[in-house]
Amino acid sequence: MPLYRDEVVVLRTHKLGEADRIVTMLSREHGKIRAVAKGVRRTASKFGARLEPFMVADVQLYEGRSLDIVTQAESVGSYGAEITADYGSYTAASAMVEAADKLTDAEPSLQQYLLLVGALRSLSKQEHGASLTLDSYLLRALSIAGWSPSFDTCSVTGAPGPHSAFVVQLGGVVADEVAPPGAPRLDRQTILLLSSLLTGEWATADEADDRTRAQASGVVAAYTQFHLDRGLRSLEHVDRRRTEPRIELVEISRTDT
Repeated sequence: MPLYRDEVVVLRTHKLGEADRIVTMLSREHGKIRAVAKGVRRTASKFGARLEPFMVADVQLYEGRSLDIVTQAESVGSYGAEITADYGSYTAASAMVEAADKLTDAEPSLQQYLLLVGALRSLSKQEHGASLTLDSYLLRALSIAGWSPSFDTCSVTGAPGPHSAFVVQLGGVVADEVAPPGAPRLDRQTILLLSSLLTGEWATADEADDRTRAQASGVVAAYTQFHLDRGLRSLEHVDRRRTEPRIELVEISRTDT
């Protein structure tokens, strides 16, 4: 039975029998892995705590027919305790790992792996607001997956901005001449924040006020839910500074585009 090692971040776990767990992990080199960790629910387990959600570990696995088997786990990034101690960080991290689970498969994606590890590390250190970190992660993860939103040029015609109409189904801001009736309008500060979150301009993002953050979060949530099958259930529990405005999908006819 082949033996291999990889660095992983734990996405979720499920109980198996009386003492085992099925662990779903995003790995650096092998894509998403589902493996059995035997005996980790026993108090005497040597590596059970290293295989909890949000933890980064160097693991050794045996390749099985349906599920691999974890035989060793060494801690690389112990982010779980700091994240779970803060409700805002915990709910944001939960949405992150759920998104990563939906956006990845058995094919390796180093970009997705590094993005998630970096976001969890930032959450554990509280480098930025938890909601900002989540929104930045979601925009970047969707972009890596091929759904990069446009916050400058028109996503339909390519006309340079600024544009204020935002249409989720069309991939971002659109020029007035192609904007469907009823398309939501965003102010310049919200568009600037969204662009900063996508590109990692944290000096600008951290200075945004609560109203701007709330509107940007509404846009990110709508964009994420549209592109991910059945959306993210964890987003319902994310702790926001304010309740973000709901961004509705608009009806688009063939003549609109």
